[in-house]
Amino acid sequence: MKRQDYLPFIILFLLQTAHAQQPNDSLPNLDLAKIAQVNQTDSYITFPTDIGNLEPLMFEANVNPSFIIRERKESNLMAVLASQVTIRMYNEDSYPVKTPSYIPQITFYYLTGDRNPVGHYTFFGKFAHHSNGQDGNFYNTDGNINLQNGNFATNYFELGLIKTSFSKTLNASKFFKSSVEVHPRSWMLDEMHGKYSGFRWHNAFFAYKLPVKMGHRGSVKADFSLKAETTWMIDNINDWDTFNFKRFNIGLTFYYHPKFLEDIGFFVQLYHGMDYYNIYFQHRLDVIRFGIMTELLRF
Repeated sequence: MKRQDYLPFIILFLLQTAHAQQPNDSLPNLDLAKIAQVNQTDSYITFPTDIGNLEPLMFEANVNPSFIIRERKESNLMAVLASQVTIRMYNEDSYPVKTPSYIPQITFYYLTGDRNPVGHYTFFGKFAHHSNGQDGNFYNTDGNINLQNGNFATNYFELGLIKTSFSKTLNASKFFKSSVEVHPRSWMLDEMHGKYSGFRWHNAFFAYKLPVKMGHRGSVKADFSLKAETTWMIDNINDWDTFNFKRFNIGLTFYYHPKFLEDIGFFVQLYHGMDYYNIYFQHRLDVIRFGIMTELLRF
């Protein structure tokens, strides 16, 4: 057979190879560090335009820098150390910042399967401390909780898994997370027993809509993202029935990243449930709020 007779077979082989590789090449590059970044709380600052029953604020800000601990980039085992701080500046005289939330934490991740884990599971375990940096009495003399300088402190661990997937139809990366959060009684203040939930079941769904043109691998940011989160407080608190609606926290966050901004975008969030701001936990919130958020995740 002449050399040119091989040419059609060579072209056919190359076309078949390219077609076979196309689905994988079109998938976003998801390593363990990016999965961990999805699981970490975003840094954000809200506008003073909340709608709902939250006390008037100038802003709420969440600052959550994280530090990755791993042997090498391809490792299937990794730890993330974070020093999360949440603050609220109230729209009052002198604009006070009351009892910030300090939530230092370390989270361990283990990736099962491939290092590019579309359609795989990641297991994680977290140890965290949550306090407000105050040392006053938990109660006022009138028996109400001391919101000014009352001591709030608890330690907890969380165990869960994250399932990753990719929708070719929507060109979107998807993540489903389920976990349990446990606050042993000896790890929290005695005054919080029976009032602050020490056993919680979290479920969350995250979707990141990617541009039609993916560009270079590892350099694409999502145009939109959607985060739906639920928490069920299961243990005995306030003598509530097991399925009392007060036991459920529900959050929905929609994020938009305009092309003219590099690392920040705009978000709107709907939240119903327990106030997560340390000693304010007995407040019930129904609020819609707006703000800017850092979204550093790149696919």
